Amino acid sequence: GIKRLQEAGIEVLVGIEEADCRQLNEAFIHRILHQRPLGILKYAMTLDGKIAASSGHSQWVTGKEARTYVHQIRAACDAVIVGGNTVRRDNPYLTSHNLSDHNPLRVVMTRTLNLPLEANLWQTTEAKTLVLTAVGANPYIQQQLSSMGVEVVEFPSLTPSLVMTYLYERGLSCILWECGGILGARAIAEGAVQKVLAFIAPKIIGGSKAPSPVDDLGLLKMTDALNLERVSCRQLGADYLLEGYLS
Repeated sequence: GIKRLQEAGIEVLVGIEEADCRQLNEAFIHRILHQRPLGILKYAMTLDGKIAASSGHSQWVTGKEARTYVHQIRAACDAVIVGGNTVRRDNPYLTSHNLSDHNPLRVVMTRTLNLPLEANLWQTTEAKTLVLTAVGANPYIQQQLSSMGVEVVEFPSLTPSLVMTYLYERGLSCILWECGGILGARAIAEGAVQKVLAFIAPKIIGGSKAPSPVDDLGLLKMTDALNLERVSCRQLGADYLLEGYLS
């Protein structure tokens, strides 16, 4: 395209604001280069690294400004993924909360299909919901979800890597992982996450059994820790957003 414009006598300037342009189009660029959507892991945690209290209570870790920003992020993504535990414990909506006309496809990953029949995600007027499960899992729940307009797809092997390939084949470019620590760790381990958005609240909850945003990765030495690159930080109300890319 550039060559044809130049041959027509039109001056073409390249590289203008290249870094900003690449970031603006990072999901599209990643999709083209890797034939997979860009995976973004988002979580909110306390200063001592907990995403919920030991009881499981998690509303709310961060303040209104940070949560509103999350709604904006969802509006810019094609899909948001959670696990069955998040559906059971938090009963989320996973929409942009009227900040945009666009709502992401809401995806639930669950091998057992042990899900409640009443949940905000089964209300599909505002946003569609896709449940991914194992072959033959809980036919009764599958039937009930389908009757409510929820799409159910069975996988012979339900893994984050295969899910990303499947979503790529459906034409999606940007996937937001808003899951708990177990699924988040699996997504990282399988290369389904390239970018991390960590919302950090200046509060301490404690608790040896309180969940953390990323579960066991099998790393036994601090020298094995996964480092983030191109790290930036901004303040949102009383909270902070740390953003970076897995190397």
